[in-house]
Amino acid sequence: MARYEENADLRATGTAFDETRHDTSEDVRLSLTVLSVNTTPSCSSPTGSSVHPPSIPPPSSAPPSSSPLPRSPRSPGDPATGAITPDTQLPSWVFTTKLVAKPDQLIKRRGKAGLLALNKTWDEAKQWISERAGKAQKVESVTGTLNNFILEPFLPHPSNTEYYVCITSQREGDSILFTHEGGVDIGDVDAKALKLDILVGKPFPSRETIASTLLKHVPANKQQTLVDFLIRLYSVYVDLHFAYLEINPLICLDAEAGGQPTIHYLDMAAKLDQTADSICGPKWAIARDLSVYSEGAPQTTAKGKVSADRGPPMVWPAPFGRDLTKEEAYIQKLDASTGASLKLTVLNPEGRVWTMVAGGGASVVYSDAIAAHGFAHELANYGEYSGAPTEGQTYEYAKTIVDLITRGKPNPEGKILIIGGGIANFTNVAATFKGIIRALKEYKAPLINHKVRIFVRRGGPNYQEGLKAMRLLGESLGVPIKVYGPETHITEIVPLALGIKRESKSTAPSVPPTSPPSPEPHANGGAGPTNDETVGAIHADGERTQADDQIPRAIQGMLDFDFSCGRTVPSVAAMIYPFGGHHIQKFYWGTKETLLPVYTTVEEAVKKHPDVDVVVNFASSRSVYSSTQEILGFPQIKAIAIIAEGVPERHAREILHLAKAKGVLIIGPATVGGIKPGCFKIGNSGGMMDNIIASKLYRPGSVGYVSKSGGMSNELNNILSLFTNGTYEGIAIGGDRYPGSTFIDHLLRYEQDPDCKMLVLLGEVGGIEEYRVIEAVKKGIIKKPIVAWAIGTCAKMFATEVQFGHAGSMANSELETADAKNQAMRAAGFIVPETFEDLPAVLKETYDALVAKGTIRPQPEREPPVIPMDYKWAQELGLIRKPAAFISTISDERGQELLYAGMRISDVFKEDIGLGGVVSLLWFKRRLPQWATKFIEMVLMLTADHGPAVSGAMNTIVATRAGKDLISSLASGLLTIGSRFGGALDEAAAMFSNARDTGLTPREFVDASRKANKLISGIGHKIKSVNNPDLRVELVKEYVIKHFPSHSLLDYALAVEKVTTSKKDTLILNVDGCIAVSFVDLLRDSGAFTPEEADEYIKIGTLNGLFVLGRSIGFIGHHLDQKRLRAPLYRHPADDIFINMADISQPRVLSKIH
Repeated sequence: MARYEENADLRATGTAFDETRHDTSEDVRLSLTVLSVNTTPSCSSPTGSSVHPPSIPPPSSAPPSSSPLPRSPRSPGDPATGAITPDTQLPSWVFTTKLVAKPDQLIKRRGKAGLLALNKTWDEAKQWISERAGKAQKVESVTGTLNNFILEPFLPHPSNTEYYVCITSQREGDSILFTHEGGVDIGDVDAKALKLDILVGKPFPSRETIASTLLKHVPANKQQTLVDFLIRLYSVYVDLHFAYLEINPLICLDAEAGGQPTIHYLDMAAKLDQTADSICGPKWAIARDLSVYSEGAPQTTAKGKVSADRGPPMVWPAPFGRDLTKEEAYIQKLDASTGASLKLTVLNPEGRVWTMVAGGGASVVYSDAIAAHGFAHELANYGEYSGAPTEGQTYEYAKTIVDLITRGKPNPEGKILIIGGGIANFTNVAATFKGIIRALKEYKAPLINHKVRIFVRRGGPNYQEGLKAMRLLGESLGVPIKVYGPETHITEIVPLALGIKRESKSTAPSVPPTSPPSPEPHANGGAGPTNDETVGAIHADGERTQADDQIPRAIQGMLDFDFSCGRTVPSVAAMIYPFGGHHIQKFYWGTKETLLPVYTTVEEAVKKHPDVDVVVNFASSRSVYSSTQEILGFPQIKAIAIIAEGVPERHAREILHLAKAKGVLIIGPATVGGIKPGCFKIGNSGGMMDNIIASKLYRPGSVGYVSKSGGMSNELNNILSLFTNGTYEGIAIGGDRYPGSTFIDHLLRYEQDPDCKMLVLLGEVGGIEEYRVIEAVKKGIIKKPIVAWAIGTCAKMFATEVQFGHAGSMANSELETADAKNQAMRAAGFIVPETFEDLPAVLKETYDALVAKGTIRPQPEREPPVIPMDYKWAQELGLIRKPAAFISTISDERGQELLYAGMRISDVFKEDIGLGGVVSLLWFKRRLPQWATKFIEMVLMLTADHGPAVSGAMNTIVATRAGKDLISSLASGLLTIGSRFGGALDEAAAMFSNARDTGLTPREFVDASRKANKLISGIGHKIKSVNNPDLRVELVKEYVIKHFPSHSLLDYALAVEKVTTSKKDTLILNVDGCIAVSFVDLLRDSGAFTPEEADEYIKIGTLNGLFVLGRSIGFIGHHLDQKRLRAPLYRHPADDIFINMADISQPRVLSKIH
């Protein structure tokens, strides 16, 4: 899961209880709502598969509880002013009921901290809240601001009616803990609570089992009521994807007046699985919507905004003591809008040491190193960016951090920015560095003012160009920038940055960029598909659009790895795209090409390829549950790698147990894959070819490792190649809470493999999987030497809880801390370094010892086959050039924002340039003055239509009535435009311009045209005349004379009109002619064009373009009008056609028949 946290509206307050026996828990609206309505516990995933254990028995009757109305108004305090919710916004019962008031901010042990007000009137409670709202409050060792409170009715009750219930989730299943002694004096729950385990895939316990296991100390007259409640509570727990739920105290009052005992719950702590938002988001929203308790339908609007669901979206609050800053909120929003991962937690705004680290695992390693050197108090932030963010996204992320660094008064000692990261698997390092460089340039002066020193370490695709750009930036920016590559240990820049002198156990030179890297895997040499292409669509070159370019890239990388290892046939047999249709996909095999079939179903694929036993599942987190279940239905499949991140915990857990039952190995979810050098790799594991060659992954080594982090697994490949003979096999199991396979699963395989001589375990804070390995070592099951380290040792030094990059990297007990794991592994005989920085030295010592014993016998190195560079990648690196097939100079949509002739689309609307302004940008590649753009709009309006009788409109109508679509009908009308209809603008402009430019007087122009027997374009009208003027012409003349700086050609045309109308009053300057000459005046006299440019625009058909654009409006209108009228097929009446077959002017020719 991405993260699971407490939700205040669910009364999810960490592990906090109300330490009182008097307040009710009607504030638990979610549970109350569902428990009182959902009598048949069932929940379906988006695929229709049940996500709870089958056949939970329905309760015998609905257990009575407290009032079904929500009784917990929130009183959020404004931290700035201390103001609280006005009385007018509170429900009426608040003013008539004795109350309990308490802060609702994930605070533990509020009673002991004096943060409960009991048995108070509203006036007393209000005063109590006002005294604390917006104030700093210390709870144990954490200080935070109180800004959110809740009110509840005060409920007196005997102490012997208090119970305790807790539901927890583990890898094996869920557990219900219950004790008949709840309340503030609960004591050691683990020691005294009765426990009922509900294992994944097993039947739900019977009512009798629940009562006999959990309720043996409860009076008999209350047992059935509590059984009903527990069944319904567990149903809600499963249905809404809780990860933890605790109620203390749970009150079960005696029956009154012959009724049933009643249930009240006074306080609840809960954790929700945030990755289940796609499944439970609508239900969570309903639970947070107070309008469901009011008359009328639930509301989907708030303050004029329409929400996606019937209620407000879920809120994931920061822990007490660390309010969510606007910068953190901005990065959260940015993270939610992208498939990449962007995380930021501000720990100490005044700190000197800031980090900008790529990769979830790497980000923890850097924080560990900073803390290990005694600088935890100076560590300003935790965060990470990964998953190939775009240049724009990286820019926004970097800009946010750099802005935080350069705030406030400069520190005399200066500040440090560590731009670190492991060796990327598929992220283009140079591209992401472009975004960081943009941000650093923007803050050049503040960075210098704050004496910021920057240290960079990175590896991965195109890292050489990225590091080179960083070094060049340092030379021009005036800020010290030290740059290191993958030959430097990942955290070795930390002591260098902190100014700590230590004996280096690996070389750390500031390296120049080396030769260009190997190509990024692409399915073909061209660009990837655009977003609007449908899956399976055939391109002009015969290629097809794939569902996600990630998959062809990963497959090409697997094939390149196969080729480098010397395989004779590809390891990939086929692909499955459910929506792409059957087709063939082309890939490279060395210097040649190979074809892979693409199927639409797993069933078809396994039938065609009976030898396939591994599936790499690239499906999204929403569909991976159903697709993996489908794959598990085929016995020939023995291993499945699940790449998707954000798989709901309950889904992941069901998958792993189903796979275990079928004997299938699951790698993931949230994995980059695994690699067996010289043999096979999964997806993007091992990175691109330059890293595969550098890390010697094309041939097997002797060391098998297992890691949670994908990025750190690539780092391990690099370290092992430098300090041992390399990797034998490496697996990244994924950082989620319930990985399909764990450390022990893979280490046991390595133990049984005689070619694997040495083991490496890279664990991390959170979970207990390392202890399974410890137990195996203690029992002698694993005998090979294990070098191990658990990252996350810095967690203990943070004042508040921090969620690291991986969903499972959070300690829920001392046992799960990184320090405890490292100590336990060291005590069990593992080889554990003092710090992660010492890992390379420890690996070398262990490897050398095995070589000295003869356990490992190093083999001579062999040269790997050369993999040609992809054309696109070589072009991106600037190694080759190719003339473009097309040239475009008017627009560009490749960047973060669409550009019209260099103008951002946002500025188009911000400056309100209108349609005329857009035409000026796209047609003339420049901004025209407002009077000119308004004239363009005027022309479009005047030429939009001229009735249904003109040829263009008639053609459009006839085509529409023949059943043609809009595009065909519009094209039919447009094809009539020419010199006889509508297309006279260009000709009129040319004739009038030429006449005036050659010095002809208006009369000479008319006479010359008559002598040449040529009509003057733009002169004459069938209906309009001097006495019946065309109002369109009058409007144009009036606007031009009023707004144009010069209108000499219009004046010339009007003089011509005087000559022609003296002969016949209908020979007026028509609308085409008026627009044409006026537009020539615009081109020549606006100052925006040279005379040559103005003449060129006249010659290339610009004026006719205005008529075509304007008249298209009318043609579309006629098409829509005929469709609305449902006009039938048009057949022209025969009596309107003169047919004469008798008069044949040509003689007939008769053929002779022989």
